[in-house]
This record gives sequence, structure tokens and C-alpha cells, in this order.
Amino acid sequence: MRILSGIQPSGTLHIGNYFGMIKKMIESQDEGELFAFVASYHALTSVKEKKVLQENIFNVAVNFLSLGMDPEKSTFWIQSDVPEVLELYWILSNHTPMGLLERAHSYKDKTARGIASNHGLLSYPVLMAADILLFDSNIVPVGKDQIQHVEIARDIANTFNNNYGDILVMPESKIDEEVATVPGTDGAKMSKSYGNTIDMFGSKKTIKKQVMKITTDSKELDEVKEWENCNIYTLCKLFMTEQELLDLQKRYATPGEGYGHFKLTLLDKINEYFEPYAQKREYYLNNPKEVKDILAKGAKKAQVVAQKKLKIIRDAVGLNY
Repeated sequence: MRILSGIQPSGTLHIGNYFGMIKKMIESQDEGELFAFVASYHALTSVKEKKVLQENIFNVAVNFLSLGMDPEKSTFWIQSDVPEVLELYWILSNHTPMGLLERAHSYKDKTARGIASNHGLLSYPVLMAADILLFDSNIVPVGKDQIQHVEIARDIANTFNNNYGDILVMPESKIDEEVATVPGTDGAKMSKSYGNTIDMFGSKKTIKKQVMKITTDSKELDEVKEWENCNIYTLCKLFMTEQELLDLQKRYATPGEGYGHFKLTLLDKINEYFEPYAQKREYYLNNPKEVKDILAKGAKKAQVVAQKKLKIIRDAVGLNY
């Protein structure tokens, strides 16, 4: 079973990114053949500054290697280092109705928010389809907002196969229903756009400041606290064992401690959890050549698969003669 996942090279990672997607992606290395890439071409739809894009690409690669992406278990590369995907993108574009793209929720949402419409933004799902179909992907883990893009990939593959035979593998989206929405410091979904995040790899000072901002009710020290709907407790569930959570519930039920004490408990658990990853990240940041070598080897592995598949596709459509 081949699993494919793309990672947008956007800014600082937060714990919502980790528990919502990254952790499951790393674990999938033991569930099948993982192909994972840093979506550098896709990032061009939103990042227009060369230096920013280069830094983001490197940083996301470092972060994923630090969090457990294993180049011996998986194929991990930078999307733009395997340009065969762009040739397939063009071939598939000729089997993609305009109406299919115009109905894409992501495109409509972005243009409704005032993002300027251009061809890259409109055809984003075709490039995503090329990413998926070039590698004969069986499973594509996605968030609920990306299900439609996998469905578009299936529609395009079906049209192509109707013309040329059973060549493209029909992918299936995978949604992890067990992953609850990670709340931000204000109780809403944790998101950079909401400014309510807790960083994974920020400075100790920054992370403490973020944790201490968590919204709570106004109960005093000498009052019993309710843990059931408390944002602090909900976040603690990500890091604590069942026994630790039971102990925390008793602390909520016992007057004498305030929410500040519970926040410091959460802060300790966050720092403890991510400390080994932070040390590994520091190593990779100080050894950029090693990171680039890992990515280059991953690109070579991916390119072998991509070129073999593209030859079959070129033969089918008549580009090889």
C-alpha cells in the first residue's frame, strides 16, 4: 500500500499541526510505503518572495526530519526536485473540465476572501492530482477541507482512463476521525490565521507566553474548578496519561490552586514532550548539508518511480514515438 502526503512549506509549526496531521503522517511510515514531499510548487500560489520560500522549504524539511521522518523508511523530497510532476500536470489539464475547477471549494473560498484569482490558484487541484497519480498512490491522508481535491483527482483519473485504458490508480482519501480539533489559546481551532497557536519549536519564553494566554473562566483560588470544558485540560489530554489526567481532575476539584498553576503544568508537559525533537532539530539546523543530502537522495528515489510512470503515460497519449 502506497501512502502519499504533501506538506506545505508555511511558517512556524504549532502543536495543532502536530497532533492534527504530522504525528499521524510519521506513524504511517510503519503502515505502508510512505511518499512525502514538501509542496514547493504549490507554495508559489501564496509565497512571492524568493528568500521566504527558500527558508520555509528548508525549515519544514528540518522540522519533519526532527519529528521522525525517516529517509530509510520513507521517500521524502522537495516537490520541485522531481519536475516530472509538471509534465503530468499539463497532460492531466487536458482532461480536466473548467467547471470542475471552478466548483472547487478552496478556490471559491480564497477568491471570496479577496485573494487575486490566477491560473495557478485555479489549477491547483490539477497539480495536486498529478502529485497523487504520478506515484500510484493508494491512500492520501487529508483534512476534511482537502477531501474534494482527492475527489477531483479521481474524476480526472477516471476521464483519463476512459480515454487510454486502466493506467492511473484510483486514490482513496483517508480521514482520521479520531483526531479531535486541537483548541487554540482562545478555545477556537488552533490556527495561525486566528493568532491562537502554541509553537512546537519556539523559545521557552515564547511558548510560556502563549500558554499563559489560554482563556479560562474567572474562578478564584478558593473555588472548585470545572475541568470538563476547560481549554487547559483539553490540551493536557494530548500529553498526559490516564492516571495523570485523573490526578489533574482531583486538582481541579480541590480549592487552593488557580488556572495559572494548571497552565504551568501544561507548559511543563509541552516542553518535556518536544524537548527530544527540539534537540534533534538543533542538530539538523547546524548541519544543513546533511539535510540537503537526505532530500537529494529522496528526490532520486521519487524520480525513479515518477519517470517509470510518466513513460507509461507518454506512451499511452502518443508523446513517445
